Amino acid sequence: MSRTALVLGAHGVIGSTLIDHLAALPDFDVVGVSRRGGSDTDQVRHVAVDLLDADATYDAMSRLPEVTHVFYAAFQDRPTWAELVAPNLAMLTHTVEAVAAHAADLRHVSLMQGYKVYGAHLGPFQTPAREDDLGHLPPEFNLDQQRYLTERQAGQDWTWSALRPSVVCGTALGNPMSLVAVLAVYATISKELGVPLRFPGRPGAYDTLLEMTDAGLLARATVWAATDPAAANQAFNITNGDLFRWNQMWPFLAGVFGLPVGAPLPMTLADVMADKQELWERIVADHDLVPTPWADVSSWPFGDAVFSWDYDFLADGSKARRHGFNEHVDTRLMFADLVADLRQRRIIP
Repeated sequence: MSRTALVLGAHGVIGSTLIDHLAALPDFDVVGVSRRGGSDTDQVRHVAVDLLDADATYDAMSRLPEVTHVFYAAFQDRPTWAELVAPNLAMLTHTVEAVAAHAADLRHVSLMQGYKVYGAHLGPFQTPAREDDLGHLPPEFNLDQQRYLTERQAGQDWTWSALRPSVVCGTALGNPMSLVAVLAVYATISKELGVPLRFPGRPGAYDTLLEMTDAGLLARATVWAATDPAAANQAFNITNGDLFRWNQMWPFLAGVFGLPVGAPLPMTLADVMADKQELWERIVADHDLVPTPWADVSSWPFGDAVFSWDYDFLADGSKARRHGFNEHVDTRLMFADLVADLRQRRIIP
């Protein structure tokens, strides 16, 4: 059975890992979509298009009538929650309308969400969060996107799914939401300066419960939800399956980087890293690393956000297991493996 996957947000942590997973499967052709495009390989074609431009999106999708599965992981950042709604809803709408107009064999649209659905970005929320939890006051673009997709699918032959991961961990660079890059570069610079690894977040955040989602695990879950009839037209929390506190994980991470652990010290990474570009470039030269621009490893505002959660940050992942997806990942091993990958690729020493 011929299947063609269209992955929107091809260069993000989620999208790039999903493309790698799909490309390794024997029965998927893969098309990656992003604003800057990419280099084609035998397994993956790339298309450059600005999804905010409805006409350009329609034109690009008119050349892809073979698409059967849409995996939507694109995101446009904005300064406020309210400002996120219009561009992110528009991009999804432009994509689905354009694909539906040209892809006669469209079978599924997969939407990537997150715990903003539960209000996690606003403060303490009901935990463990469940897919059927009651909603909260708008604005919230995830909810608007799902509402659009649900209404648009009514009466159609294709189905939809929504994946709700926790913090997604992978090694893709050049995007604003990479916790692994934050940890790796923060630890590398700490080691270079001869200081211990200190937890930089709010004091209460050191002791709360949270969870992570491995990007590879999420990719496998996403394809499962898009291809298993038991998962059709539903949302699923997808997490590694274990919980931790930074007060337990931080010493482990320090060990991965060969650093002593210092007492937590609240600081804003976006501020303390503002003058570290020259140091980073010297580290890259001294250790003969792959030249990686400072901007591509600087997800400091995202790190500050994650380290500020002084409330439990977790969801109930049992629904996915009840419907047939039973994979899990040890979060400690995930962090160690991802750091090892960055070292193997000569991104960090």
